[in-house]
Amino acid sequence: MPLLLWIILFTLLGGVLSVVAASLFLLLPEKHHPNVLPHGVSFATGALLSVAFWDLLPGAVAATGIEGVQGLFLVVLLGILAFFLLEKLLLWRHSHGDDYAGHASAEAHLLQPAGMLIVLGDGIHNFVDGVLIAAAFLVDIHLGIVTSLAVAAHEIPQEVGDFAVLLQSGYSKLKAFVYNVVSSLATVVGGVLAYFGLEQLHGALAYFLAVAASSFIYVAVADLIPNLHRQTDAGAIVQQMALIVAGVLLIGGLDSLVHKH
Repeated sequence: MPLLLWIILFTLLGGVLSVVAASLFLLLPEKHHPNVLPHGVSFATGALLSVAFWDLLPGAVAATGIEGVQGLFLVVLLGILAFFLLEKLLLWRHSHGDDYAGHASAEAHLLQPAGMLIVLGDGIHNFVDGVLIAAAFLVDIHLGIVTSLAVAAHEIPQEVGDFAVLLQSGYSKLKAFVYNVVSSLATVVGGVLAYFGLEQLHGALAYFLAVAASSFIYVAVADLIPNLHRQTDAGAIVQQMALIVAGVLLIGGLDSLVHKH
């Protein structure tokens, strides 16, 4: 089988498989969502921060070398400011929309931009995953297959968190699923482009990682954590911390598995 077909097949597998596996969360009856979603947001907070600091930023530094760290951190800073401005524009657009009244609660209205930013940041992350999978296949087909499966496993807990954020942001189950599937297809785009021009993409790879990291950091800190602060009783705090730590450790463990292979 031609190498390009291998890359297309396994980037598709690596991207879409994780979304399909995570979508089992959507099978829960809606009456259970109010109890489950806050836990999902807590887990998503830890997962997003873990992906940013344990995976994306170290990968970006490794790609540029120590001499490029200042430039990368500047990109992260500019990315956070850009996502702040983007969220402001989205909030302004929705607050001035003619069809807003009567269609969404104020809470969902305020959280909806977080869902949009999640989809955007995840698309960038998936694109980079595609580049990494293609690079592994260009070295060895067996390595490419193992890397693809590890990436799929690595993405599942993050996708569960993404579904939680999208549902809590007011998206329907169908829209949440469709947006995540579309975002996952960026893995295929990254793999195909890498196959035809990995050398040209290699120089920009670190900056894609930095932008994706800035998106995840911004969403976790600006949107998810303030939402968690609405619950102040001791039991809720303990549960939130436990799930945040679980998100961090699970992503970190799967990330270590990816790098091991």
